[in-house]
Parts: sequence; structure tokens; C-alpha cells
Amino acid sequence: MLEGASIVCFANDWGGDPTSKTHIMRILARRNRVLWVNSVGMRRPTASRRDLRRIGAKLRRTLEGCVEVEPNLFVANPLVLPLPGWPAVNRLNARILSVWLRHLCRRHGLERPILWTYPPHMSRLIGRLDERLVVYHCVDQYSEFAGVAREALIDMEHDLLRRSDVVLTSSQQLCDERRRLNPNTHFVPHGVDVAHFSRALERTTEVPADVRDVASPVVGFFGALAEWVDLPLIRAVATARPDWSIVLVGKATTDLAVVRGLPNVHVLGQKPYATLPGYCRAFDVGIIPFLRNELTVRANPLKLREYLAAGLPVVATPLPEVARYDGLIRLADGCDGFVAAIAATLGERSEALAHHRVEAMRSEAWDARVETISDIVARRLATAAPQHTAA
Repeated sequence: MLEGASIVCFANDWGGDPTSKTHIMRILARRNRVLWVNSVGMRRPTASRRDLRRIGAKLRRTLEGCVEVEPNLFVANPLVLPLPGWPAVNRLNARILSVWLRHLCRRHGLERPILWTYPPHMSRLIGRLDERLVVYHCVDQYSEFAGVAREALIDMEHDLLRRSDVVLTSSQQLCDERRRLNPNTHFVPHGVDVAHFSRALERTTEVPADVRDVASPVVGFFGALAEWVDLPLIRAVATARPDWSIVLVGKATTDLAVVRGLPNVHVLGQKPYATLPGYCRAFDVGIIPFLRNELTVRANPLKLREYLAAGLPVVATPLPEVARYDGLIRLADGCDGFVAAIAATLGERSEALAHHRVEAMRSEAWDARVETISDIVARRLATAAPQHTAA
């Protein structure tokens, strides 16, 4: 395990549902000092109420300063101009961020940090932090997100790939594509918090009140209700089988009008991570009804392993990283395929199969994944120290 290092990590905002980034940095913080930098946006804000609220929240968090949220893990909120893709703004933001980060590193005892970035537009900070190493950890095809400056983001990611010392990816396709620009690219799949989700099989785990009286069988989904979720497919399944209850748990970042108003579809909103095993206990099957597009074919859904670690049978769209689990799950396409696969899954439920799924996930726990990541980074640190120059 990597030990005694300092890490400056660029990621999403701390405090939401734990992502792969959260799990990895929490484990690394056991033996290293981690400065987690909240989101430096990839999208230009609009005048929408949602974006204005988000800007206001960011300003409030910035005024709160840098906070130690867990031992050795500090969270800071950057203040930058939200205009990604404009070269002059990128240069100015890099100067502002580098001065601010050097100050925070001195204040919190981070010396010669590893610059570890998840978003692909941070290459302008390379060479400005006296960093020992640059790690680009790619977990999505960011240029395919809605609302981003696509071409500018692709250019910035290519620059980051060429200048990184280590590139980590969460899917094989992301790895194959990025290895063309950086041969030191490694595929490390996501892990899972087995101890947390396997609580779904414990009789003492409480089923939350808002799902307790929902009629069974319950076809459940948790996670971001975003543009990559196939909402028309969910509507078609709910309409085809009005005797099934469809329960959707998660924060909505897209319009849910297509599934609202159906009597057997229950949209429950975002719930605390601690309660997810209780929702899994209420589910009879977990679904991953994703669209197939340039974003999702490179995705590696966290919820797949989380469903399995909860003992749940799974029916999912046949995406490449999901299809690796064929045999543990059922793959399905379209309404007829999903209906048939869910019906077959509901007919073969057993306690033995549920425990088999949990056991299959034990080798994929986050601790094991972070050991693999640590070995890759430690090997690179052991070589001659890279020389980074500012762009």
C-alpha cells in the first residue's frame, strides 16, 4: 500500500453519494495525507435556477475554508472563473489555483504532492505544485457529457494524457484508447463496499418507510437519474407489467416526466448512502437500464457490484463492462428483453443464490482495488523522479 505520500486530488464535490473517487481516497488517507479539491466545473453555468443555486453553494463552501473531514483527508473548495475551454480563462484559473494550493499544502503539511486528477482539464496545473508525480484517473468519457465544451475538453484531455506519469482507467475501452497517447496506462475496474451492501441480507436491516408498503415484486434502481438512464424503457416495462412496482432511488439531473404519473412507478429521490442496503432489502431485482451510446459503452457502473454485494439478482443493458458479469446477472435489450429477463429472475430467487452473489464480490472489495492502484503508483515513484514543467 502507498504510504507516507501527499496527494492533491481533483474530483467531484465531497459529501454526495460516495463515488469510486471517494472510496479510493478514503482508503489512501489511512496512510497518506490527502487534499481533496471539490469540483472545478467542466460545464459553463447557465442562468437556470439549479446552476445559480450551485454557484451560491460553492461560494458558501469556499468561505468555510479547508476542512479536515476525516483523519488525513482535507476538503477544499476552489474559487475559479466557470468558463472552461477559454484559453485565457484556463491560464488565469491555473495561476489562481496553483497559488491557493501551494498555500494549502504548506498549511496542512503536504510536501511534494502527487497531483491526482479525475477531471481531464487540469493539465495546466502540472509543474506548478512541485509535484512528485501526475496521475490521471479516467473513469468516464467526459467529452460525451451533456453541456460540456466537447472539442476543448478533448484537447485538454489529450494534453493531460501526454504529460501524466500514470494513467488509470475504470474500463478496458477507456484504457485501450488512452494507451495510444500514454503507454503507462492501466485498467483497474471499480470495487465495491461488500460489508456495507451485504447488510441487505441481514434480518436486522430496516426497510425504509417509503418503500416498506410498496407492492411486490419490486423492481429497483438506485443511482443518478441522469441522461444516460433509459427512461422510456422504464416506462415501457412499467406499462407492460402493471403488477410490478418500479422503484427509482436517486438524484435526478434530467427530466423525469416520462415516468411520472404511472401508478406503479415510485420516484423516491436521493437517499443517504447509509440507507441503501435497506432499499436493496426491499428490492426483488436490481436493474441497470442504460442507453447504449458513446458515454455508456465506456462506463463501468458502480451499482452493478453494489447490487450483487447486496445479494440482488440483476438485469442490465449489455454494456461491455457489465457483460463481464454474464452468468452472475442477466443481460437484456429493449422492453421485451427486460420484461422476460426480470420475470425469469423473479422465478429463480433463493437465499443460496443471494449469498453466492455476495461471495463473488468479496475479491472485488475496494481495499483490493486500492492495493492494485498503490502498486502501480509506487512502482512509478520508484523510478527516476519525473520533471514537470508548467505549460
